[in-house]
Amino acid sequence: MENIKSYVQQHKDRFINELIELLKIPSVSADTAYSQDVIDTAEAVKESLTKAGCDFVEICDTPGYPIIYGEKIIDPNLPTVLVYGHYDVQPPDPIELWTSPPFEPVIKKTEIHPEGAIFARGACDDKGQMYMHVKALELMVQTNTLPCNVKFMIEGEEEVGSASLAWFVERNQEKLKNDVILISDTGMISNQQPSITTGLRGLSYVEVEVTGPNRDLHSGLYGGAVANPINVLAKMIASLHDEDNHITIPGFYDKVQELSAEERAEMAKAPFSLEKYKKALDLNDVYGEKGYVTNERNSIRPTLDVNGIWGGYQGEGAKTVIASKAFAKISMRLVPNQDWHEITELFTKHFTSIAPSGVTVKVTPHHGGQGYVTPIDSVGYQAANKAYTETFGVPAIPVRSGGSIPIVALFEKELKSKTILMGFGLDSDAIHSPNEHFGIFNFLKGIETIPLFYKYFVELSK
Repeated sequence: MENIKSYVQQHKDRFINELIELLKIPSVSADTAYSQDVIDTAEAVKESLTKAGCDFVEICDTPGYPIIYGEKIIDPNLPTVLVYGHYDVQPPDPIELWTSPPFEPVIKKTEIHPEGAIFARGACDDKGQMYMHVKALELMVQTNTLPCNVKFMIEGEEEVGSASLAWFVERNQEKLKNDVILISDTGMISNQQPSITTGLRGLSYVEVEVTGPNRDLHSGLYGGAVANPINVLAKMIASLHDEDNHITIPGFYDKVQELSAEERAEMAKAPFSLEKYKKALDLNDVYGEKGYVTNERNSIRPTLDVNGIWGGYQGEGAKTVIASKAFAKISMRLVPNQDWHEITELFTKHFTSIAPSGVTVKVTPHHGGQGYVTPIDSVGYQAANKAYTETFGVPAIPVRSGGSIPIVALFEKELKSKTILMGFGLDSDAIHSPNEHFGIFNFLKGIETIPLFYKYFVELSK
């Protein structure tokens, strides 16, 4: 551990400056205006992996943006760790809300980050966290402490759905063969209390369209005589939850895995203040499914939420019409064992069945993904926990995330290996928002912790 700390301390200014240079490239995958910048970032990542010590690095073409693959194989008989990350970033909009330009990284001290944080788009998600792994490899190579083989797969389309990643993984299973997958694209509870994300929710995202009359109608002449699609849609959506906020779609809960009292007790060890939670969101009270606390409602329970709803006149002033159509976008966060294709079918069948005869309903699935759980008794989890315990001085707490990372389920299906989510970001780092940032403490602590994961993974695998 002292050798690790010494190397990080000796080279920390260079590590930070290298990350800053990477953050200056606006690799926004969602906007074709930045296409060349995305390609330039791929080249920069390739160069950084080569300098860090990979014996082989290549930029792999895909139907979309390229994937950088790198490897250092020291002994085919030793375990292999596959590191996944992404080099693309979210659009910076709205620009006017940034306190400094999103692609001109600056270091600022904050209450949570007294040692300073790098403010830039991609600082935490995911360039900063991905680059920790590059520098951890450099540390292990330069100190001759790399205990096993390592492979890197860094993509450029994570923020737009990772379509090319699935294409690449399916065609390169032998190249990507590994014993464990390591990802840092999540967070931890605090800089004093590390945590390991052990569960991710799946997702089913649909759009619904309710159609009534063949044109917009005068609400005085036709009101009360024909079905109003907006009124109907509101009633249909309201009926999707009962008085206990339980989802009413038949079969929706059939495959939901109920956690044991022991597992729920372990989750409850995570520090959480309901009053601070409400204050941060300006809420008088919380809301959700009866029988579960807030941290369970947003992680281990499935949900159904309306993400957008529209129809009729929305301009200035009044226009007395009954709209011909009404629309809504609806997302369902799913827990492990719920198949998103099956849930989408259940939703479609139910939503169509509850429509009154005066309207027609169309349900359009958009996208989805499966949930995921990493057992806390796995070698990978135990190795990560030992690593965090050594660098932070306290054991990590297992947490279930309310979010979705569909590629994790894809990796298990195609590569037959478990994923360990070693995140070092914080909820306050404003990912996807203006003023995204990543603490200097977190960046350097990640570089210290990752080599210990390799060490303990090899030891526990024997």
